[in-house]
Amino acid sequence: MNVLFVEDEAKIANFVRAGLKEQGFVVDYCDNGDDGYLRALDNEYDAIILDIMMPGKDGLSILKLLRRQGRNAPVILLTARNELEDRLQGLNLGADDYIAKPFFVEELAARIHAVVRRSVSDRQNLLCVGPIKLDRITREVTCNHQAIELTSREFNLLEYLMRSPGRVFTRTQILEHVWGYDFNPNTNVVDVCIQRIRKKIDPLDEAVWIESIRGVGYRFRKPDS
Repeated sequence: MNVLFVEDEAKIANFVRAGLKEQGFVVDYCDNGDDGYLRALDNEYDAIILDIMMPGKDGLSILKLLRRQGRNAPVILLTARNELEDRLQGLNLGADDYIAKPFFVEELAARIHAVVRRSVSDRQNLLCVGPIKLDRITREVTCNHQAIELTSREFNLLEYLMRSPGRVFTRTQILEHVWGYDFNPNTNVVDVCIQRIRKKIDPLDEAVWIESIRGVGYRFRKPDS
């Protein structure tokens, strides 16, 4: 299991790296937030462990940026502080777990295994593109952690587009897959439904996520790398 560990305190870093390696983890280590963020963007990890307070980007900033980029690797936050506000902020930004210093390496290893198991289980049911998350089971949609209320048809259309970011779908394809039966090709039901979804998403994020392709149809754009 490959993990990224970002921590600036050398003593903690040394014992955590040694302990995790003894338990079979492959540990990629950075001692500052700027390098850690770039490493997380350039590589695929089974889990990421971030100290909250460190030079460069802090752990919460890295977490926020990664989630905005659509990077969904499980994240565990480390901190010497144990206030409820810090914990809630991290979880609201998309952290999968939170552990306060001091801690046992064995506990950290167990938490890594737990978040990875949950991630593998949830991955099939959760679509995450940029700041938008769609849960196929609960049928909940959020943008930047703010809930979006969609009708059943709007949800199905958004899910269809989010399955393949960057792919252009014609209106006919959307009609066949979302409405499930043939419509007059001149109908504007797709355009109307898209407009309703945009009105609910656009105020929550500055980017335009559902793009119109003139003369063809629509696509859900890929996040900027």
